[in-house]
Amino acid sequence: MELYKSRSFNDFFQDTFTFLKENGKHFFKEYFIINGIFLLILAVIGYFFTKFYTDFIFSGVLKGDGSTVIDSYLNENLGVFLGMLFVFIVVGMVAGIVSYAFPAIYFNLYSKNGGANFETRDILDTYKRHIGKLTVYVLCSILISIPAMLVLVICTVILTVTIVGIFALPLLIGAFTLFYGMTLMEYLEGKKGIWESFSYAWTLLKSKFWPAVGSIGLFFLIIYIIQNIISIIPYFFGMASLFTSFGEGSPSDEDISSAMTMVMLVVFFLTFLVSSVLGTVVRVNEGLIFYTLKEENEHVNTKSVIDQIGSGE
Repeated sequence: MELYKSRSFNDFFQDTFTFLKENGKHFFKEYFIINGIFLLILAVIGYFFTKFYTDFIFSGVLKGDGSTVIDSYLNENLGVFLGMLFVFIVVGMVAGIVSYAFPAIYFNLYSKNGGANFETRDILDTYKRHIGKLTVYVLCSILISIPAMLVLVICTVILTVTIVGIFALPLLIGAFTLFYGMTLMEYLEGKKGIWESFSYAWTLLKSKFWPAVGSIGLFFLIIYIIQNIISIIPYFFGMASLFTSFGEGSPSDEDISSAMTMVMLVVFFLTFLVSSVLGTVVRVNEGLIFYTLKEENEHVNTKSVIDQIGSGE
């Protein structure tokens, strides 16, 4: 698929699935190779946190001695708890950066190689080469996010006043994520500094605002619906198992606690995996939008074609 080409709103949406159809096997294979170890560690730590939460709720709060349960747990396992929390934060930060940067790096290599003609080693080398840039990007993004989050919160409060405004929230979130995503992609191109990249991303965003933001917003809405459906299904099975046990007598507190713990663990693992995959799909959409707007502003592919014609004469 050609990245540098003009696209409409429909093309943004359709070409995302076309790209995944043509390159999805290679894309997700490399994604899980690069991010797999981080996702596994986070899943294991998340399992223990989820189990602790359900034990606290069903063994403590529902019995009226929640503070006693948590005090007892922390007294007996304080070192382990703090250690897991520290590991979770550190691994979570590293995993977040690696996962977030993956689509940008993938598209960068895809553009330079004229397709998915690269391997895991090429991706890892690109990560190593851009460690400094990724660090600078994260620090500058945090700095900019301070006023940006203030604007986001104010706009969110205004939108949630009306029902129509609530449906516009995905557009607002999409605009912010697209702005940051295009900044990283431009920064990794290596032709601009970090602040120039932020400025350029804002220029691109304004050039075709509604089609671009509308596409991202639509993906966020789809993801929200899918995640909620996935979350609800295990709860139905959990409640069904409890109602089944009613036929054999009133379920004990242990039965309820065990059933709900299993349900919450299943929900956690499903939503964790699905959110990781779908979040990456949104980043693919951002990538296509970025190269589209870049082409319409700089005519990269057009100039390349003209140069090729000129060199052939």
